[in-house]
Amino acid sequence: MDNFVYRNNSVVPMDQLLTSLRFYASAGHLASVADFMGIHLSTASRIIQRVSQVLANLSQEHIHMPAENDIATVQNEFYNMARFVRVIGCVDGTHIRINSPGGEDAEVFRNRKTYFSVNVQVVANSRLRICDIVARWPGSTHDMTIFANSRIKRRFDAGEFGNAILLGGSGYALSPYLMTPILNPNTHGEQLYNESHIRTRNVVERLFGVWKRRFPG
Repeated sequence: MDNFVYRNNSVVPMDQLLTSLRFYASAGHLASVADFMGIHLSTASRIIQRVSQVLANLSQEHIHMPAENDIATVQNEFYNMARFVRVIGCVDGTHIRINSPGGEDAEVFRNRKTYFSVNVQVVANSRLRICDIVARWPGSTHDMTIFANSRIKRRFDAGEFGNAILLGGSGYALSPYLMTPILNPNTHGEQLYNESHIRTRNVVERLFGVWKRRFPG
């Protein structure tokens, strides 16, 4: 990334990155970020858009599901947590607050807690890292709708990950590769299943906690 030039001035790449990181970590208070960095509001806005696009373009280098020769290792890491077999990821959605986008479709971004958001689907691994992300659905969209239309589902449908599975909450539909909790466990075995499921799937909740403490919204 090169210098950002405006009105015969320039912002070096490191300052562009710092501007963007401060914006991400300040709940989107653009004016305060611009003031802190000593640049005009419109300049800060353009820099943040520019850096965000660069980061998005680099995302596939860092956000990806395990390769075939890594699947067994990932499954062992999950198994060691709570003895749930064949798991390579835990899926869930989280709401990222946004300002009202305006227009006739604005209300589809209002979630069940009444604020505007994007419902972001994440697959987490046992190390609290994001392995897959979908960040394009409005806040009113149900988690299962996002999953049903996601590339990660199509990859599982195609058998790309063999007999590996994901864990999801009760809002997801049970499938051969997506294990959900038993809603009304009647036997000791079913109770043990739910306990193991909860303890294992907790990684995605912890990931969200780390994410939102670092970048509050």
